[in-house]
Amino acid sequence: MKSLQFSFVIPVFNRPDEIKELLESFCLLSFENPFEIIIVEDGSTNSSKEICSSFEDQLNIVYLEKSNSGPGDSRNYGMARATGNYFIILDSDCILPTQYLQKVHTSLKEDYVDCFGGPDGAHESFSEIQKAINFVMTSFITTGGVRGNKKHIVNFEPRSFNMGISKEAFEATKGFGIIHPGEDPDLSIRLKKLGFKTRLISEAFVYHKRRVDFGKFWKQVNKFGLVRPILNKWHPESSKLIFWFPTLFVLGFIASVSLAIFGIHSPLVLYGIYTLMVFFVALIRTKSMKISCYSMVAMYLQFFGYGLGFFKSSIALNLMGKNPEEEFPQLFFNHG
Repeated sequence: MKSLQFSFVIPVFNRPDEIKELLESFCLLSFENPFEIIIVEDGSTNSSKEICSSFEDQLNIVYLEKSNSGPGDSRNYGMARATGNYFIILDSDCILPTQYLQKVHTSLKEDYVDCFGGPDGAHESFSEIQKAINFVMTSFITTGGVRGNKKHIVNFEPRSFNMGISKEAFEATKGFGIIHPGEDPDLSIRLKKLGFKTRLISEAFVYHKRRVDFGKFWKQVNKFGLVRPILNKWHPESSKLIFWFPTLFVLGFIASVSLAIFGIHSPLVLYGIYTLMVFFVALIRTKSMKISCYSMVAMYLQFFGYGLGFFKSSIALNLMGKNPEEEFPQLFFNHG
């Protein structure tokens, strides 16, 4: 196999402070081979240019500016101008552990794939709410651990907060589409259709801040729910019954509350038991009462936000025959 030449591609929109933290973590990487970092300023009004310039003596940074067209198109813009043969895509709100790139390099040398994804974790500096959100997004008890640290998963659908793709695979697929969020599973599915292999590299984790408060977290997961039926319509073979679970959770909760009003409490008790399970699993993992309490809130926000979004989108697309771009214009960027 030819030698791997890595190019990191990071879109940024009005987040210079995040870029500073990310670049600081790049400086601490324990990897001897050269690599480049491409920062794509996606029409920001609060530029990261000065921050990037301050690291030019320490890192090989290419700073690019363009009009706003969304993170997917910005990643494509960066990959099209990268000099490496393997691109690693990160969100600007990530921090890299020192061993990150060495783990990626070792794994690809041992078992090469044209696309990989890595998990994420909560850094010790994160707030209690950020740690709670990270728990519910990665725990087996809330998401099945799909985005957590499960080993040896083949046919994994990488997420673009921590994702690698070869130059060959990028050129074959033309990169990310116009939907956001949802551009990363859409790309993963198209990669599989073309015969490219994907895999989770469980050791290649990043510290991912995600949303910093519950309001922003709700908006994020609600959009995730709106997007999934669109992806199912584009790629019917990717549709799974498990995608309905959050919606069924919400409908079951509403039914349980209604039954409790009429004196039938057992269904609502089951929800209470599950909520306590989330609390105790979070307590074991985080050893924090406060984070565990926040985790119960985050769990309900996750299920209700995603479940209601999924239900709304499913009704609009499958029963009413609506056009996704016309019905949910907030989910699409017009690439200029």
